[in-house]
Amino acid sequence: MKLNQFLKWHNIVSSGGEAKILINSGQIKVNGEIEKKRGRKLVKGDKVMFLKSELIFE
Repeated sequence: MKLNQFLKWHNIVSSGGEAKILINSGQIKVNGEIEKKRGRKLVKGDKVMFLKSELIFE
C-alpha cells in the first residue's frame, strides 16, 4: 500500500490532495524519518507517525 492511501484509509486525511500537502510539508514520518514521497510503498512493520500518533502498517 502506498503512503498516501494508508493516510486516507486511517482517516488522517480526507483526500489525496490533502495527503500530498501533509507529506510534502514534512509532517509525516516513516520509521522515524521524514518522508516526502507520497507514493512510498509501505512494508509490513513500517511505523507511520503524524503529530503524536503512531500507526503500524500490518
